[in-house]
Amino acid sequence: MAVSSVSGGSSSQVPQTSAQGLADNFSTFLQMLTTQLKNQNPLDPLDTNQFTQQLVQFAQVEQQIKGNDLLSTLTLLQNASLATGALNFVGSSVVIDGNTTNLASGEAKWGYTASRPATGTFTIKDSTGQTVYTETRTIAPGDAAFTWNGRGTNGTTLPDGAYSLTITAKDANGDSVAVATEVEGLVDAVDLTQNPPVLSIGGVTFSLAQIKRVVRPGSGA
Repeated sequence: MAVSSVSGGSSSQVPQTSAQGLADNFSTFLQMLTTQLKNQNPLDPLDTNQFTQQLVQFAQVEQQIKGNDLLSTLTLLQNASLATGALNFVGSSVVIDGNTTNLASGEAKWGYTASRPATGTFTIKDSTGQTVYTETRTIAPGDAAFTWNGRGTNGTTLPDGAYSLTITAKDANGDSVAVATEVEGLVDAVDLTQNPPVLSIGGVTFSLAQIKRVVRPGSGA
């Protein structure tokens, strides 16, 4: 699968409304304090404790403004770091948590993991949600792979595209057994207009958090 596209540039911008409002309040506070000092009665000056409290409030507001500025800078740096990290995955083969993969040239593969022996029903659906294939097989504990040849339950050859796999399993006592699925593919695009960025394998999108491991070409999983 060749690298097809890399979408957009980062559009994340830190909102300035709250910071601007705080700065306006800071300016208003400073003007009020200055006016109060200019117009105080020389015979009855501002109480020292009250004046000290106002100066402390003044300093707190100033610190909060600076803190907001630093948080804004950190947010921008974090977004830039996420974008760079996402771009580095383009062209790499990755394994992700998920159940949707692409059928291509008559083959689609999934990995799955079960915690204990069970009997599982493997159900494959197309992009419209229609069931196209079902199969029941014995599941052993641990990691395993499921390969589908692209034929429906009735033997019809289905077109290439995105298909999802759901595995419903029960043990010998009839209790449900959770089975986690994963897919492997080549990252061919990244959408930087999303926050966080979204990666794509043949049109199937996923987040950076879904990546379980990066696979070196020719190493298998």
